[in-house]
Amino acid sequence: MARPRPLRGVLLFLFLSFLSVKMAASQDWPEFRGPTGQGHSGETGLPVEWSESRNVAWKVPVPGRGWSSPVVADGKVWVTTSVADPEGASLRAMAFSVESGVTLVDIEVFRIAESGLLNPKNSQASPTPILDRDRIYVHFGADGTAALTTSGAVLWTARFPYVSQHGNGGSPALHEDLLILNCDGYDRAFVVALDTATGEVRWKTDRRGPFSQAYSTPLVIRVGGRDQVISVGAFRATAYDPATGEEIWYVRYPDGFSNVPRPVYGNGLVYIDTGFNDPSLLAVRVDGRGDVTDTHVEWIGRRSIPFTPSPLLVGSELYLVSDLGVVSCLDAATGEVHWQRRILGNYSASPLYADGRIYILSEDGVATVFRPGTAYVELATNEIDGATLASIAVSNGSLFIRSLSHLYRIAR
Repeated sequence: MARPRPLRGVLLFLFLSFLSVKMAASQDWPEFRGPTGQGHSGETGLPVEWSESRNVAWKVPVPGRGWSSPVVADGKVWVTTSVADPEGASLRAMAFSVESGVTLVDIEVFRIAESGLLNPKNSQASPTPILDRDRIYVHFGADGTAALTTSGAVLWTARFPYVSQHGNGGSPALHEDLLILNCDGYDRAFVVALDTATGEVRWKTDRRGPFSQAYSTPLVIRVGGRDQVISVGAFRATAYDPATGEEIWYVRYPDGFSNVPRPVYGNGLVYIDTGFNDPSLLAVRVDGRGDVTDTHVEWIGRRSIPFTPSPLLVGSELYLVSDLGVVSCLDAATGEVHWQRRILGNYSASPLYADGRIYILSEDGVATVFRPGTAYVELATNEIDGATLASIAVSNGSLFIRSLSHLYRIAR
């Protein structure tokens, strides 16, 4: 006769079964703004409240300076960083264990002669990497782009020089076997697609002049059976064919430059932030050809438009957080303002939608959590130590937050 399994053994078996199912169902966060590139995560069971002494699974130091956002897959959290020394700076890729925070990879990818900042809020390691199966693509603007294995071996490198007033900023986008980069300097401006296997240029399309710097990340969308790369630059945003670099349509905004926010797309509209000096938000239909400025702009928003954080589209509402802390909820179809609310702090990180909640993170480590909807319902305000300009990553039932000096895993 078989002996009954002890209760302790049953409980351990059930816990391990639950853990294995949860880990198998975990969603990766492979690029800037997550798996859709638009700030959405399918993860559940995320924390609502945290502090330095609550719901911190681990906190580990990150050497150097960098504002690239974390990316997560296969048990590793990746960031890039710039470590200054007397001879310049080492541009590095680092991976940490999701489980423990232990450093798994720490490799120099490029070395540069200057370590000084071109802008006090920037770094030499601001673009966010992209994970794709057994590879990670890291980008340091004009200082170089590289493909690495996830064990840390460099496969190829490429450099595209241009002059940027404030340093590097925009992250790459991935489409099939192409890595797509915005290269927007005030001396030259172009969009380039690299072969992910070799780093060789598959196509390169020059921007229409005049030039001025921009720091935005491309977004690949699907429109009527055809893919488009929405690429925001100074004075105009353009949709390109990702296979060839051919221009499909463009929209003009003669006073907009130094653009940072990544566009978002939904309901047949792409939402484009026009940048400095007086930012507007354009809602543009994506079925046009050529110059669509006078024909396809559905509405224009002008109140409390951000310079830096990207928009967030959740259902029929569009959410914005301005650099000075004004949070807005707009009707995505019409631009009508449902509500606006000022919260404390300045903002650079892009907002996040996950587990039925919206998370916004200030530059001072304060995260506000609220429910999406046409009325403002705040759920929590949370704070960690240090500056936080990078955007939150989500995976493994956790939030990954990068501060000026540390990387956090926040989990219940």
